[in-house]
Amino acid sequence: MPKIQKIRQCVREQNYRITIHAQREADEDNLDKEDVETILLTGKITKKFTHDPRGIRYLTTGKSRNGRNACVVCRFLETGKLSIITVYAKGE
Repeated sequence: MPKIQKIRQCVREQNYRITIHAQREADEDNLDKEDVETILLTGKITKKFTHDPRGIRYLTTGKSRNGRNACVVCRFLETGKLSIITVYAKGE
């Protein structure tokens, strides 16, 4: 299964967690949980970070619910759960 499909499956099944760091970053850019879900469900993986000892990270770029360009960085945990590492609006 392509990684973007696996990410979307985790979102649809609510099999993810948002880190405290990601929540703080999202709050700073006026993004919320629903925006994170929208970005992951409709965006695309634009970069893959493979040199992290904690696991591969995926940069997913898309639009928030109100159409703002935004990014979500996430990784899969050993349990299969998706971990949202950070969230931010682009170009602001």
